Amino acid sequence: MADEKARAALQRLIEEKGEDYAGLSRLIGRNPAYVQQYIKRGSPRRLAERDRRLLARYFGVDEVLLGAPETAAPAEAGLVRVPQLDVGASAGAGAFGAEERAASHIAFDPAWLRRVARGSPDFLSIIRVAGDSMAPTLADGDEILVDRGDAATRLRDGIYVLRIDDALVVKRVALNPAARSVSIRSDNPAYPGWPDCDLAAIEPVGRVVWAGRRIG
Repeated sequence: MADEKARAALQRLIEEKGEDYAGLSRLIGRNPAYVQQYIKRGSPRRLAERDRRLLARYFGVDEVLLGAPETAAPAEAGLVRVPQLDVGASAGAGAFGAEERAASHIAFDPAWLRRVARGSPDFLSIIRVAGDSMAPTLADGDEILVDRGDAATRLRDGIYVLRIDDALVVKRVALNPAARSVSIRSDNPAYPGWPDCDLAAIEPVGRVVWAGRRIG
């Protein structure tokens, strides 16, 4: 029943604002038929959290109207919930970036996020570091905040999550703009680096902007 109410509410907003299905689908980065299929066929059954948030912001309504739970913890009021993905830095191809893969969320103060990440919080995700190749900077099991909006088009020196040969890795990148190449290395000297890599051979997934770990 709640899902039906959410679909009906979105249909009503579309009619009131004179919007169209295809335009809204593109707004949330989906195929042109996505919103129409959601409303008319119930597929998907409910909106993904990111899609719901973007649509609620666009129409200027509360997310609850579009199917968000009404029982959000009072402590999270006014905070930004960032998805914590159940994936490590050595996961296989295609295993990072899908909102549906969120195992949980961590809530952050929006002002703090603006200081840490340059882009929209919609492009932030948290993943685990797997292995010790970036020690002592990053340790095995550390949680890292990755800004997927700060990737290929803004690539510069820093620590990035990269997809190389169908695997995700966390490495330090040094850019050589003149040669159109990058040097990729681990902070742990026990691991080899890759000097002078062709930019076309790597896929930057996002810049690592913060890390957290358990002490003791």
